Amino acid sequence: MSLELRVPALPESVSDATILTWHKKPGETVTQDENLVDLETDKVVLEVPAPADGVIQEIRFGEGETVQADDLLAIIEEGAGRAAAPARPLQETAPAQQAEGKAATAEPRGASEPAAGEPVLTPAVRRLVKEMNLDATQITGTGKDGRILKSDVMRYLDSLESDQGDKDVAALGSPPAEEHGAPAGARPEQRVAMTRLRARIAERLVEAQHTAAILTTFNEVNLQRIMELRKQYQEQFEREHEVRIGFMSFFVKAVVEALKKFPVLNASVDGNDIVYHGYHDIGIAVGSPRGLVVPVLRDADQLSFAEVEKSIKEFGKKANEGSLTYDELTGGTFTISNGGVYGSMLSTPILNPPQSGILGMHNIQQRPVVENGEVVVRPMMYLALSYDHRIIDGREAVQSLVTIKQCLEDPTRLLLQV
Repeated sequence: MSLELRVPALPESVSDATILTWHKKPGETVTQDENLVDLETDKVVLEVPAPADGVIQEIRFGEGETVQADDLLAIIEEGAGRAAAPARPLQETAPAQQAEGKAATAEPRGASEPAAGEPVLTPAVRRLVKEMNLDATQITGTGKDGRILKSDVMRYLDSLESDQGDKDVAALGSPPAEEHGAPAGARPEQRVAMTRLRARIAERLVEAQHTAAILTTFNEVNLQRIMELRKQYQEQFEREHEVRIGFMSFFVKAVVEALKKFPVLNASVDGNDIVYHGYHDIGIAVGSPRGLVVPVLRDADQLSFAEVEKSIKEFGKKANEGSLTYDELTGGTFTISNGGVYGSMLSTPILNPPQSGILGMHNIQQRPVVENGEVVVRPMMYLALSYDHRIIDGREAVQSLVTIKQCLEDPTRLLLQV
């Protein structure tokens, strides 16, 4: 019986998707729930599994083509793979096939069942492995159930460079200019199409610049008290909650207090209307192999410090694996971006439409400051609050940032809500 493999229902506001990678070819066997194709949308990569065991008879759309919900992707002949499988061992008995032993044993992997020890790849990592022409079986995965992460691929590349030098680098797709017939000293160029995510990021950044009146106000914060709290309670906190307490939970809580005092910073513009949100969904900007993504902490005002830390840790893991869901990436009433993890000292963050505010965190540096008439060295960070001047006045923006500063410099305010 023939089965149809169709594009699943796409998330709300997503009209189409691009076929990123086919993992099977016509004539190859598949197993039920095995991932057959990756579909790239503006925000996430969707995996389309096989509905049953069988053989792919026909593929209707190739890689790079655009599809819409319910489009027919492929035809699968149900059950055909089981009947075809036994014929394989007979071919391997011939002496002439010994030279092809590796290829012969590798082919059934994509057939009825994965071979034992076959690496588990996320869509983002699978794409990286394909682009770099790597053998995934040679890479040791450190993720859950042996899943290969991007960091594992980068470590593998580093080991190749250190062990075998420039020859391996050339084999990975970076041959010297002379091999292309170009003289030494030539200045080659390469044109690469944007991914859908990168194109969407570019579109939204330009949209923010063209529609909002973006202004940024700055301040600096002394993080001494937070560092003392973390040092004092880190072991007990980690023992109780199985997660380390970082800086982000304090910043999320401080931002929530500021949004409660100045609700317009938590609002958005819809035409000629101002929409005030009675909830606090905080977006956390996270770097991923595919680009910048902003997963959302829902109802952040109702989360404990431990719940915030666990959620952010999970977001980072999913971002690296490319497994963030569309629901996790939509919505949000305010965003926090931490450029400090990359060493940024100061920046002017751009709004994430249709939000009206975004807080930029930066690098922590030991700097001399004056306290009680004495010069002391303290861990200092510059803060930047960008806001939509169409609905937020300078007074409200400055006071909001001062509130965040006060909550961070005296964390007891977060408990007393003063």
